[in-house]
Amino acid sequence: MAYQLTRRSLLSGAAASGLGLGLSGCMGPVSRQSSSADASVSWEVFDNRFSDIVASDEPTRLLGEGYQWAEGPAWDRDRKKLYFTDVPQNRAFQWREGEAVQTFLDPSGIAPDQATGMREPGANGLLQSRDGSLLICNHGRRAVEQMDLTSGERSTIVAQYNGKRFNSPNDIIEAADGTLYFTDPPYGLEGLDASPLKEMTKNGVYRVRPDGEINRLIDTMTFPNGVVLSPDESTLFISQSDPKAPQIRTLALTSEASQSSLWFDASPFMDGHQGLPDGMAVSTAGQVFLAGPGGVLVIDQTGVCLGRIGTGRATANCTFGEDGRTLFITAQDRLLAVRTKVRGAGRFKG
Repeated sequence: MAYQLTRRSLLSGAAASGLGLGLSGCMGPVSRQSSSADASVSWEVFDNRFSDIVASDEPTRLLGEGYQWAEGPAWDRDRKKLYFTDVPQNRAFQWREGEAVQTFLDPSGIAPDQATGMREPGANGLLQSRDGSLLICNHGRRAVEQMDLTSGERSTIVAQYNGKRFNSPNDIIEAADGTLYFTDPPYGLEGLDASPLKEMTKNGVYRVRPDGEINRLIDTMTFPNGVVLSPDESTLFISQSDPKAPQIRTLALTSEASQSSLWFDASPFMDGHQGLPDGMAVSTAGQVFLAGPGGVLVIDQTGVCLGRIGTGRATANCTFGEDGRTLFITAQDRLLAVRTKVRGAGRFKG
């Protein structure tokens, strides 16, 4: 379908239309250009600690390009490859060192002739589960799926809550005990919240326990998007891609509290940059890498933004892979890789 006036073009224009603010309270950004034969990114430094986190002296890599909206990167620690999606194109791809990007799933979500009422019928967020399978947030099926990477067989983990179909599951993370957390905004539906197919009155954040019990943890966020866990799994981080409230919110998982708290306001970092808070990755030390306006914002454990890995475009998501110190970035039409000095939270094989 024609990819015009969809979520990304509508919301990424928010900064240009005056919804973004200046970088008040921060030192002026210091931009340096780092490039190789394949790719270039900018390094905007807001705090000198940024240089302790990113390896700006190492080459960046352009691994693929030509996508409509690259999303959902997931590192396969067993096969040493990366999977990622192109949501509007309804395809998923795979990349391995020394090989060109190849199609992995086509369609990634639902067959086009079954996608009536869907504005984005493809798969979005991906994650390799601790059991080795691939978890898939499938817009078209309006479900969270599990795929056996050996046989290719896909099965549904969850598709409803209290008898009502989800909107379009977007992003997912897994705890050490197998508990899943995922977001369910309306981005897959034509008309978003106004879609006649929408059965949920709220756009929620959900938990699925290993025994299959499902709970809606948050129902007060307008457009919940990316989701990650703190390294100790005590806190859930959820980004909100709302131009009126571009944020990261947190939910304490170790208490009975049911209200999320504002942890980071992205408004000061949107001026002159396209994009809104989207997917995230977390280091073992607790730094949060937030994909969104102009690239990836690097945020310390207290919510202070240290700098930006600039991609020059609205950026959807990022994940750690390879030896745990490569940050893969899906930046609109590109798949990029940059090196970091910190290690991603999770298990990796170099």
